[in-house]
Amino acid sequence: MRIRSVLAAAATAGTLVAVAAVPAQATEYSSALKLKGVQYDAPGRDSNSCSRGNTKDEYLTIKNYSRGTTVNLKGYVVKDAAGNRFTFPANHYLEPGDYVKLRGGHGTDSDSGNVVYRQNCNFIWNNDKDTIYLYKPSGSRADVHSYTKSGSDRDGNGYISFHG
Repeated sequence: MRIRSVLAAAATAGTLVAVAAVPAQATEYSSALKLKGVQYDAPGRDSNSCSRGNTKDEYLTIKNYSRGTTVNLKGYVVKDAAGNRFTFPANHYLEPGDYVKLRGGHGTDSDSGNVVYRQNCNFIWNNDKDTIYLYKPSGSRADVHSYTKSGSDRDGNGYISFHG
């Protein structure tokens, strides 16, 4: 009712009121964790060979943008448009302002090195376009971003920044 009263008062006063639709991609989620950026196209020729491949060079950076809350990544889910997914299986704490790089390939996770490996040598992000979803352990969406190589990667280096 309050909205109708405000609109009626504005119309009576002769004030023009415009309501703009916000695209779905512009939705800002109330989450401390956000997708900072993605190296969606690993440098060099793509090879998902576990011993000689470059899937470790494909990574997603997730950052804790809160000012005072430490966030445990355990249970958070990263997913692409095709349904490929990774669930953080272990405790990994991000202090305020801290980040983690989720890399492909096999390796040893490190809090001090800010890295978690997917323990999978297959690429997850498409080199032409994709959508990246970040879900909280509760299942609610924490962040989402879509990209296209031609529209999002102006310098052509295979990296796109979402949040500064």
